[in-house]
Order: sequence, then structure tokens, then C-alpha cells
Amino acid sequence: MTGQARCHWCGTDPLYVAYHDQVWGRPEYDDRTLFEKLCLDGQQAGLSWITILKKQHNYQQAYDQFDPERIAGYGEEKIAELLQNSGIVRNRLKIESIIRNARSYLQLQQQGQSFSDFIWAFVDGEPVQNRWQTQAEVPVYTPAAEALSRALKQKGFNFVGPTIVYAFMQAVGMVNDHLLSCPAHQPCAAEAARGR
Repeated sequence: MTGQARCHWCGTDPLYVAYHDQVWGRPEYDDRTLFEKLCLDGQQAGLSWITILKKQHNYQQAYDQFDPERIAGYGEEKIAELLQNSGIVRNRLKIESIIRNARSYLQLQQQGQSFSDFIWAFVDGEPVQNRWQTQAEVPVYTPAAEALSRALKQKGFNFVGPTIVYAFMQAVGMVNDHLLSCPAHQPCAAEAARGR
């Protein structure tokens, strides 16, 4: 992406630039991918996203490729192993949150609801196309993020406060928060227009 200026938050780190260009803001509907992203966004609490992005592969290896059924079965022995894994954030609460979220995800499925349908209902199934001119206009969270955060907590998920949830919504294309001047804005809008 050349010519126009990217959203400045991705800086110049090649990994972050690729994430901005190819992932952030692109509508994602796959249950497992959404589950992984929500868990990873929770891991960034108090940290920068690039810290987690650099560890994503390590997380995938440590957490059985984010297979909710396998994660839901983790016990103390696995938690102790994860606490020794230098490739991830070694914080007991964050480790336990992924296990808790996996169990909540499975409960949702057992109730006959796909995770994707549950999440996307908070934007009526359609990516919100924002038209921000400057980074200062982009909100930290929105009423939809607050509503989704409350609903996730009611379903047993944690590390899902409104700010984390809004970062998740931006990342998975529930909202297109690329600035209008960013060359990624239009491709994300075009993907949204194509639908599922």
C-alpha cells in the first residue's frame, strides 16, 4: 500500500504493517478465528498489541491452535506448564481467562448458537463503515462495544471490558475504523459490501 498514508498506529514494524494491511478491519466470520482473536485481545490488557502480535505463533502452539475443546479441559498441570512458557504472557489470571473463555464458548455452542452469529448480532450482522478523518475522532469504545462486553460477561467470558471488546470489533472488521485517508479503508469497505 503506497501513496496514501496508513493509519499511523501501526508504525513501521513489518509485522504490524502487514497486520494493518491484511487483517485489521477485514470482516471475519469464522467461529474459531473470532475466538482466538478475542482471547488474544484479552491478553493485551495493560500491554501494547504489538507485544501480543509478536507472540501470536507462540500462543497458537501453547494453546493447541486455540481449540476450545482442548483448552476447556486444561487443569492445574497445564496451567503450571503455561506459567513456565516464556513465549506467552505468564500471568495466571490471563492464562485462566483463556480457559474460562473456551468453556464459555463451548456453552454457547451447546445452546445452539454460533460464536460468530452471537458476536455479529451487535452490529446487526453488517460491518459498520466509519468515515473518520483523524485518529482523534476514533472512539476508545462505543455503545455497541459496551453492550457486547456486558453480553460476553453474562455468558461467562472475561478480560472482555468495553475497550478490549472495541479493539476486537475493530480488528475483526465489525467496524471499519481505518481513516478515510488510509489505503486500507476502501478494501475493507469492499469486503464488507460482499458480505459473508
